[in-house]
Amino acid sequence: MSLSKTEKMIALKDGAIGWITFNNPARHNAVSMVMWEALYDIVSDYAQDDAIRVIVVKGAGEKAFVSGADISEFEEKRSSPETTKVYNETAQKASRALKEVNKPTIAMIRGYCVGGGVSTAMACDLRIASEGSTFAVPAARLGLGYEYEGIRKLMDVVGPSFAKEIFFTARQFTAAEALAMGLINRLLPVDQLEPYVRDYATTIAANAPLTVSSIKTIVAEALKDESGRDKRLCQEVVDRCFNSADYAEGRQAFMEKRKPKFTGR
Repeated sequence: MSLSKTEKMIALKDGAIGWITFNNPARHNAVSMVMWEALYDIVSDYAQDDAIRVIVVKGAGEKAFVSGADISEFEEKRSSPETTKVYNETAQKASRALKEVNKPTIAMIRGYCVGGGVSTAMACDLRIASEGSTFAVPAARLGLGYEYEGIRKLMDVVGPSFAKEIFFTARQFTAAEALAMGLINRLLPVDQLEPYVRDYATTIAANAPLTVSSIKTIVAEALKDESGRDKRLCQEVVDRCFNSADYAEGRQAFMEKRKPKFTGR
């Protein structure tokens, strides 16, 4: 199915799983401006579709998840303060949509995960990678400044010390190093990656959507500075779970020793 204006972003609805594929394998899935725009459109569609309960992001081909921004566009899109501002705002809008979407997200990483690839992976709730994948943020090799949002996103996952190491060195980290830093949640052999992610997503999709969404909301609030936390919102999402038909269904299914059928209501 097509939800975007470019063939370089593929959206596929497969039952309860919404797949998003960065489809630029000739350039190791480097992301252009139109691809960032398409990512926002796809995520927005999935957010409004009740049938989609989990979103999985991956790269086309076998060599890369996302290798960063498409540098061939830099002269046109990022050569002046004005054009750079527009580009950054477009990329941040898409990344923010992925991070804040009200459904769990999984980055399925195989191969290069570099620059904007790391940022995209950090916007997801979970990161599952294959052996042989590599990770890097080469901003210091290009003289690029990195916005607060991107640095904070990485810090929230790996902590300040590892975030500094990643940025200071600008080097490639192995998948084993990424696992040790907490940059990824799971590391798998290449041939097991997609089946594992599919099963993982299916497991999550079978759980109560309101509960899963509430956890995502509360974790996001907990990561904010205390003065900016919305504790009323946290209580509201908890109350919504307790008042839901799904909570009644969960209790009933437990008593009847059967699998619950949740509707998200």
